[in-house]
Amino acid sequence: MSQLPHIPCLRKGSPYESLDQIEVKGYSDQQTLATVSTVNAGIIRRDLKRIGDAKAALRAFTVDQLIEISAKAGEAFLHGTLPLGDQGHQQSPEDYIQTLSSTSGLPHVMVRRNMQKIYHALTHMRTVLTGLTRGLDLGILDKGYGEQFGTRISYFPTAKALGLVMPSNSPAVNSLWLPAIPLKTPVIIKPGREEPWTPYRLIQAFIQAGCPAEAFGFYPTDHEGAGVILQSCGRALIFGDQQTTAQYANNPGIQIHGPGFSKILMGEDQVEKWEDHIDLMVASISENGGRSCINASAVIVPRYGREIAEALGKRLGPIQPTSPQDEAARLSGFANPKMADYIEGAIEQDLSEPGAEDMTAPHRTGPRKLVFEGGTYLTPTIVYCDSMAHPLANREFLCPYASVVEIPQSQMLEEIGPSLVVTAITKDPDFTDQLLESDLIERLNLGAIPTMKISWDQPHEGNMFEFLYKRRSIERES
Repeated sequence: MSQLPHIPCLRKGSPYESLDQIEVKGYSDQQTLATVSTVNAGIIRRDLKRIGDAKAALRAFTVDQLIEISAKAGEAFLHGTLPLGDQGHQQSPEDYIQTLSSTSGLPHVMVRRNMQKIYHALTHMRTVLTGLTRGLDLGILDKGYGEQFGTRISYFPTAKALGLVMPSNSPAVNSLWLPAIPLKTPVIIKPGREEPWTPYRLIQAFIQAGCPAEAFGFYPTDHEGAGVILQSCGRALIFGDQQTTAQYANNPGIQIHGPGFSKILMGEDQVEKWEDHIDLMVASISENGGRSCINASAVIVPRYGREIAEALGKRLGPIQPTSPQDEAARLSGFANPKMADYIEGAIEQDLSEPGAEDMTAPHRTGPRKLVFEGGTYLTPTIVYCDSMAHPLANREFLCPYASVVEIPQSQMLEEIGPSLVVTAITKDPDFTDQLLESDLIERLNLGAIPTMKISWDQPHEGNMFEFLYKRRSIERES
C-alpha cells in the first residue's frame, strides 16, 4: 500500500477527516510518515456537549469488566497488529517502534521499554486501582454506594471526561490516563504534534479489546483547542515546561505534569560510601535519554561533591549518539532541533556565571550539541555547583543533565525546593523522619532506589482515582 497513512480525528470514536491536515515527519530525514487531520476549538466544544453518551457507554460495563478489557488492550498494544488511520493501513509492533523512533528521536530500545511500561500498567490494572483506591471494593463504583469496613460510603464522578494535552517527548506518559477507562471516565486527547502514534494505538487496542469506541476523543488541534479540552472536561492533565503550565497552577481541575526536579540526597551516614552508588546515580540521570520528570536532575551531598561530579562526568561524558537500532543506544534525538539549541544556549549562558563547572567537558569527544545521521542530539552534562543559588543547580532539561551540590544535611530540606521524586540514601532515623515530614517531596525512595523506579499502585504524581471521584456522605432508609 503506497499511500501514506492518514490519521483521522476520532469524534466519539468515529473517524473524521478534516480539510485541515498536517504532516508528521521523521526527525532526521524529514520524510513524511503520515498526514494527520486537525480540528478547531468549535468542533471540540460541540462534541463535548454530547459527552454524556460516552459516559453512558462506559457505565454499561462493570469496573471488573473494564479491568479485563484493559488487560486485553495491553496484549493488543504490545503484541498486536492494529489499524493505523482510516485508509486500511495496519501497524505491527515493529512498525510502531520504527515510526515512533523516526519522529520522536527515541532509539528503538527506549521505545520498547516504554511499551513494556504501558503494557504492565494495562495488564496489572486491578493492582493499580487497588493502590489508587486504597483497597476500595471496586463494585461500589458500579452501584455508586455500598459499605466497607462497617461504614456506608458513596462516590460520585468529578468530571464528564478526562482531558489530556499530551507531550511528544516520552510515550510512557500515556500510562497516566489508562486508569480513567476502568474508572468509567471518557478520555479526550490532544496528542503531541510529533507523537500521535501512542495514544492512537492505545485507543485502537482498547476498541479491539471490547471497549466502546465512544469513550475516546482524539483531537489533534491548536492552542485554542487545547484550552477548550483543559477547561471543559471537568478534569484534565497538561504536560509541559514551567512557562506552559504556570497559568494552571491554581486550577484544582487541572493536574500539572511539568518538570520534576527529582533528586538524589545522600546522608552524612552514607556519604563515605558514595562510590558504591555511582551506578544508581548514572541510571537515575540518564535512563530514557534523560527525558523523564523522574530522572534525577540534582545530586545533593554533604561533602565529596566535586569527587562525585568528576566520577559522573567520567561515566557520562563519553556517551555519544548511535544508530536508533543500536540496542545499547543511550541518547535520544530532538524532534525539534530548536529545543536542543535552547538547552545548549541556556547551559552555556549559565556556565558563564561564577560557581559552576562542566565536569563532563574533559571527557567528551566532541561538542555537547551535535548532528548525527541527520538528527540533532545533546550529549550528557554534569555540572558541579558551589551552591543551590546558582542558576544551574536546580534546572531540568530534556537530556541527561544533573547538577552536583554540597549542602550540609541539616540544611538540605530547606534548600532543595519542590521535588517530584527524592531518593534519600540514608539510614539515619532522624533524617528519615525529617524526609517523611517534608511537604516538598511527592514521592520518597528511602534507600538505594533509582529515581526512575516506579510502582503504578503508588503514583509518583497525583492520584487518578481521587482526581476523578469524590466521596460523599450517604444514608439510606432501611
